[in-house]
Amino acid sequence: MKLIILVLFCVCCSVTSEEDERLPNKCEVCKFLSVELQGALEKTGRSKEVLEVGEVLGTGKRKRKIKYNTSETRLTEAVDNICERILQYNVHAERPGSLRYAKGASQTMTTLKNLVHKGVKVDLGLPYELWDEPSVEVSHMKKQCETMLEQYEEVVEDWYFHHQDKRLENFLCENHVLKTSEQECIKEALKGDMGNKGGGKEADGDSTEEEGTRHDAGEL
Repeated sequence: MKLIILVLFCVCCSVTSEEDERLPNKCEVCKFLSVELQGALEKTGRSKEVLEVGEVLGTGKRKRKIKYNTSETRLTEAVDNICERILQYNVHAERPGSLRYAKGASQTMTTLKNLVHKGVKVDLGLPYELWDEPSVEVSHMKKQCETMLEQYEEVVEDWYFHHQDKRLENFLCENHVLKTSEQECIKEALKGDMGNKGGGKEADGDSTEEEGTRHDAGEL
């Protein structure tokens, strides 16, 4: 048993070292910003709510009615704190490229937690209650998400009002943010049973991963 603990500890040390050296690139930041924002908008896209905007001076009466699902209000609500959702992600070091970022526990962390629950002492150099805190990589991605959203705010608005027939990750990332040589991560998708290796429960739990499909917000 001591040998098992030692091996697992070495694996975790390797993962930690890799995380220190492997910060998310621009493609990955744009990809997950797009995934989260499009996912947030899709949750409110079928609303039949009608908003009253403007006011007739001196009467208190509203001037005009607009549909919520095409309103600026819907976009503003979706964008608000959208980058905070990045903190729900974990690093799955066993996966390649952008697939290393996903919601739910990684394969290594799940194994270690199972050992702890069985009464095995596992020392990672930090308290157990901090094991689920956002990693350096994820915290960095959240900050870069905020910077990118501010920088490309007008592009996002243009997509929302005029180009929703295109996926946001294609319109924003491929057409505006990334050079052609930087777009490799956009087409990366989970295949086979790779999505089941983590063994963790999805953070949102509102959809499952399908073979060969693009990432959707509920899948990550």
